[in-house]
Amino acid sequence: MTTALGNVGGLLLLPPRHFLFSPRRSLIPKPHLLARRVVIRAATTSSSSPPGTATGDSNPVTQDLTEDAKVSTGIPILACPICYNPLISKNGLGLTLAFQSASNLECHTCNTCKKDYQNNGIYLDLAVASGSKDYAETMPAATELFRSPLVSFLYERGWRQNFVWGGFPGPEREFEMAKGYLKPSTGGTIIDASCGSGLFSRLFAKSGMFSLVTALDFSENMLQQCYNFINQEGVPRENLILVRADISRLPFVSSSVDAVHAGAAIHCWPSPSAGVAEISRVLRPGGVFVATTFILDVLPPVIPILQTVRQYYIRASSNYLFLSEGELEDLCRTCGLVNFSCVRNGPFVMISATKPS
Repeated sequence: MTTALGNVGGLLLLPPRHFLFSPRRSLIPKPHLLARRVVIRAATTSSSSPPGTATGDSNPVTQDLTEDAKVSTGIPILACPICYNPLISKNGLGLTLAFQSASNLECHTCNTCKKDYQNNGIYLDLAVASGSKDYAETMPAATELFRSPLVSFLYERGWRQNFVWGGFPGPEREFEMAKGYLKPSTGGTIIDASCGSGLFSRLFAKSGMFSLVTALDFSENMLQQCYNFINQEGVPRENLILVRADISRLPFVSSSVDAVHAGAAIHCWPSPSAGVAEISRVLRPGGVFVATTFILDVLPPVIPILQTVRQYYIRASSNYLFLSEGELEDLCRTCGLVNFSCVRNGPFVMISATKPS
């Protein structure tokens, strides 16, 4: 069955973060039963292990969080990106944006990491290299581009609007489409991965559809822009946190998140497979992954040429080129996700897949 939102043909040269191409099918995501909830409370402690817990793999708290997919507080179980052990708040405050400036996270139930993770009043820095003094890490060109203050400022002031030429129907329409796929996760927790300036993070927070929205990006300046827009628009803060993290090292306990959204981002990841594998790890059984990107199949005669030059383009630009829906489906399948479906509009595609129940 084929569903098209419009008709966009030809090869389009778009900003580096988002690249191109054509039309096909749309499938309706199947509903999934919501997992039972458990109550998690932030611990205030001066020791490395909270009362009633043990260290190592036998930790009953860690086991419970892995087995139970949804948290009644709506807070994703934040984890150390090095060892994936849960993080706790030193002062016991909630992990929402309203309390973020007073929160201080540390890794616990870990005998080797012993690392504290700080925030700057805008976002929690949960990148692996956060807190380093002398070590500085340079990321691929596409990632570094979006860490720049100029591109971060321009993203919602002209850059993103150009995507209409690649078949993107616009943020409001894309949000409504995503909500259809995300219905099984209503009331749960969502990560807006590679959120940029928080365009969809803010829409998710305003909708009241989720108990907690995590706006996650590696770019410090994008998160600054997100924070500014939140203040300007009066976005509710009680169910929203900003987190800086690497998509290939998500700081969440396994099977602790209900949904992950990645808008126009997957082709920008240094390794799409590493990113989707991490998303699969943190999703609860039955959790939903929704993403949008471009597929370069509008002009079938040029596909063999693109297949030949794609590896060189990827090396030079750090952007991935998808040439078929089958590639995206295979990517999700190999990373442990099932029930793949998609909707097309020229180069634009919205995909959805779920973690097996």
